[in-house]
Amino acid sequence: MTPPSSPASSPSSSSAAAITPDWLTPRAPPPLDPQVLAVMRQMGAESLKYPPRHLIPITEGRAIAEKMRAPAAQGGPAMARTVEHMLPTRHGDVRMRVHYPDGRSLPGALVYLHGGGFALFSLDTHDRVMREYASRAGIAVIGIAYSLAPEACFPQPLDECVDVMRWLQANAQTLDIDPSQLFIGGDSAGANLSIGTCLTLRDEGHPLPRGMLLNYGAYRTDLYHASALRYGAGEYGLSVYMMVWFQALYLRKPEDFSDPRMNSLHARLEGLPPAFLVITELDPLQDDSVEMAARLAAAGVDVQSTLYPGTVHGFLEMVDAVDVAGCAFDDSARWLRGTVATSTTTEGRQV
Repeated sequence: MTPPSSPASSPSSSSAAAITPDWLTPRAPPPLDPQVLAVMRQMGAESLKYPPRHLIPITEGRAIAEKMRAPAAQGGPAMARTVEHMLPTRHGDVRMRVHYPDGRSLPGALVYLHGGGFALFSLDTHDRVMREYASRAGIAVIGIAYSLAPEACFPQPLDECVDVMRWLQANAQTLDIDPSQLFIGGDSAGANLSIGTCLTLRDEGHPLPRGMLLNYGAYRTDLYHASALRYGAGEYGLSVYMMVWFQALYLRKPEDFSDPRMNSLHARLEGLPPAFLVITELDPLQDDSVEMAARLAAAGVDVQSTLYPGTVHGFLEMVDAVDVAGCAFDDSARWLRGTVATSTTTEGRQV
């Protein structure tokens, strides 16, 4: 599938020249999906009960985030079983949650890394998301509770994800999972960690996952680009101010901002596994996904991407009330199943 062109700007570097033409001729933004708008109004009213998270201790901010996200994580598919384990990494043990769905048809697993700006959210806030993937794709889903900033700054969470993938490649069979059929994916910061993990595994000569499922990810540290300016004032949820705050918590050294494992839009992308990108329309990170899809394709990676009209950052968590979220889950599930089928057919021909 050809990567979609951005309604804000064509894929480019974050130069003033790339932004100026769009802002010389301003236009009304595309409409929000009515169901997304209803959920956003409800969330906006709820958020007024709490102080801005940048004005309170991070532990209190996390507790509020967990409370606000709890309703969206409830309900949804029931699992055949769910287990938790502690896995060793170079920074200490991390918690892993494995969902096994009824009617499991794929032998591998999707390793899912939750979003939250590297500083917020958890396995609990994204439990519904993981169970949706498990049920719709018929695949085990493994959630990783990587350490959060500012207690754990770059590259510790990335190191933990790399170590988990290496452990799974060696030990997944103990979990009734085929280690040759692992996928990796995540949303927002989790998508960034997914690509960073694959870049690290490639460069270190370790086996790569079968594919990357990348949901509205952050792939650059330079925030001066068209979609950030057009959609980043906060009226669509995620704001540029919040993105700056997340970076301030996570990145401590000047060189962190240009590290290709973090600033992956400027990394060498050749040799990465196939990718499916879920792209949100009214999102300051829209350009990141559009440009990443184009750069992956230019690097010879098998990439598919879909832009979902009227959506905002985090819309997958609205699946209980938003039909387009269900469509995105179904599209991703088809891609997962199709990628497994393609890889199995290819391997059969090579025998």
